[in-house]
Amino acid sequence: MKTYDVIIVGGGAAGFFAAINIAERNQNLSIAIIERGKEGLQKVKVSGGGRCNVTHAEFMPSELVQNYPRGEKELLGPFHQFMTGDTIAWFEDHGVELKTEEDGRMFPISDSSQTIIDCFLEQVKNHQIEVFYKHNLLQIASENGQWILQTNQDDFLCDKMMLTTGSNTKIWKLLQQLGHTISEPVPSLFTFDIKDDRIATIPGVVVKNVDVKVLNSDLSSEGPLLITHVGMSAPAILKLSAFGALELAKRNYQFDIEINFVKHSFEDCLNQLKALKQEWSKKTVSKFTHFDLPKRLWQNLVLASNISKDLRWADINKSQLETLAGQLTKAIFKVTGKSTFKEEFVTAGGVDLTEINFKTFESKRHKNLYFAGEILNIDAITGGFNFQNAWTGAYIAAKSISES
Repeated sequence: MKTYDVIIVGGGAAGFFAAINIAERNQNLSIAIIERGKEGLQKVKVSGGGRCNVTHAEFMPSELVQNYPRGEKELLGPFHQFMTGDTIAWFEDHGVELKTEEDGRMFPISDSSQTIIDCFLEQVKNHQIEVFYKHNLLQIASENGQWILQTNQDDFLCDKMMLTTGSNTKIWKLLQQLGHTISEPVPSLFTFDIKDDRIATIPGVVVKNVDVKVLNSDLSSEGPLLITHVGMSAPAILKLSAFGALELAKRNYQFDIEINFVKHSFEDCLNQLKALKQEWSKKTVSKFTHFDLPKRLWQNLVLASNISKDLRWADINKSQLETLAGQLTKAIFKVTGKSTFKEEFVTAGGVDLTEINFKTFESKRHKNLYFAGEILNIDAITGGFNFQNAWTGAYIAAKSISES
């Protein structure tokens, strides 16, 4: 049996970050990471399209928490201890400079996730933290104030244990056996499957800013919209999927959405169309786009309004104008399913938040058992927020472990 002061189960971002911070705070502790894969940090590797979206340039805790459909209330205190500015400083102190993009996402200036991976691996080596790959955790037991961990390759003994295994249903089942409550996992970030003639021929088209709402619900969002081969994606849709994760699961991902492509009211849009009818009377309606819409989308919405591709503005009747205004401001699309990001899969669900002490990220049910990352029922929209949750939880737990 291998014995350590601290064992971290899960060789992902939170696990490595926690191990390094424990070692930096208390050099007397022996630390090991147990990872089921043949190599760790795989989610870091693929995140942000291989660039690793480390965090988001939001520096107010009260604003930052609003990006977490689950965990908003619980993270407010932790973010006052460690948040975006601390993350930036930590990585800079360890040789990784970050940059901020226009939308607030932050990446290493190398634009490569390998930079983050190399940083972690170097620090683990420097602090003599042992990493055991290809070790699947099979059982957890507590005996005489210590933790016994059985894997497919070896048994381990430790005083303090931390779990950073993400959305791993097998680990959740082990925690249920220890008396923890698990909120049932459902997908949190996903795109909408939509079959509709208005978008079928224009995959790749991006609308800069739209309003989207799920009909017969309180769910709504805004932001960029991407038309894909199977439906719709980008922040407007992903935010809706995250905040509506539980509700949309109940609907079995069958629902209608209403999109305002131009962010004007129906009446305002109609008045602008009437003005265009006067000003552009001799021009073909479908030929020139308006409202800063992509040309191919404009043409499809015009055709969907029973306006032929050769019709001039002067020849549009009242009914056609009203229909076009409706397509622009209140277009209804039927969602028939979802598509998830296989590499960057995020779920709603995990260890019930009422069972965690968020001053230390320690279990309220078991002393010397800690958590960080998506193993908890915390998830966020895209943009670096899930990583920030991982850094914050890992740092606070590491601080508690190293000092207690």
